[in-house]
Amino acid sequence: MAYVANPDRNFLFDVFNGVDRDRSGLINADELGMALSNGTWSPFNPETVRLMIGMFDKQNQGQVNFDDFAALWKYVTDWQNCFRSFDRDNSGNIDKNELQTALTTFGYRLSESLVETMVRKFDRQGNGTILFDDFIQCCIVLHTLTSAFRQHDADGDGVITIQYEQFLNMVMNMKL
Repeated sequence: MAYVANPDRNFLFDVFNGVDRDRSGLINADELGMALSNGTWSPFNPETVRLMIGMFDKQNQGQVNFDDFAALWKYVTDWQNCFRSFDRDNSGNIDKNELQTALTTFGYRLSESLVETMVRKFDRQGNGTILFDDFIQCCIVLHTLTSAFRQHDADGDGVITIQYEQFLNMVMNMKL
């Protein structure tokens, strides 16, 4: 499904109702996954869907209502535009060089070996590239980890000193 840049509420309501199988007025991760497309005719990454539900679920129920869904739709549309701008060869996926360019544009200064590690981590197909939905997940995880790190980097020098238990607490309390 192509994402409509500025869809009207009726369009979004039709999409929402089309996947709200139990007619509860809320959609869960499985239902949301049916409304989203990664551009490859394969299901949207369930982990990415779960992360986005967590981000937009204002009621902490593991589901989103229509207004949350509309905000989430805009979020995915914005990510799709971002993804397309870095998919220089229009292959429908992001390779290591395209990911490096994207992350540098976002303000990250990461080594080539770390970017290669990220590609391996988020490449579900095993072909050295990242699909659209995995790109979203990669960026969410990187942002979440960076935010947690910055809470301990008071002077902003990119170096922190924490105890092992503090580190575990930091990681275990992340909303990933």
